[in-house]
Amino acid sequence: MKSTLTSKPPEVRRFQKVNEILDNFGNNPARLIAILQSVQEEYRYLPEPVLSYIATSLSVPRARVFGVATFYAHFSLEPKGKYIIRVCDGTACHVNRSQSLLDLIEKRLKLNNKKSTTDDMLFTLEKVSCLGACGLAPVVVINDRVYGQVNTDKLGQVLDGILLEEERRGTGEIE
Repeated sequence: MKSTLTSKPPEVRRFQKVNEILDNFGNNPARLIAILQSVQEEYRYLPEPVLSYIATSLSVPRARVFGVATFYAHFSLEPKGKYIIRVCDGTACHVNRSQSLLDLIEKRLKLNNKKSTTDDMLFTLEKVSCLGACGLAPVVVINDRVYGQVNTDKLGQVLDGILLEEERRGTGEIE
């Protein structure tokens, strides 16, 4: 049996990965945005208990941490899928039929305006105003990979490839 003097308290064990991230940034409150980015990379969103823990650990007001997390559109307080699909619907993409790409994804993955993440947490669909790649319209970004001049056939092939790769990995569960 472990001694209670040498074992970590349950709260610290629960947030072990968060503690590693905080340590990587020297527990420096000035690095809050970078800390939140790393936490979001780990969890794919910013869980409320983690935000509270970060505030306590950095000795900053909870409102400051939540304020930063809610101010920047990059941060999400809702769980996201392993693959985040961003479909540009800016002017150039819209006139080049980006809506048909959104329709395909919604139909294929059984998503809609109210449900943007698949039940298996594999995909999250986001409609964005502009991705800054107007010369490649219509544009879809899946995680960090950019697909330009996409049509429904090409997008269908990309989705098929992702699903096939997930099947090969096993059950399609999140890593």
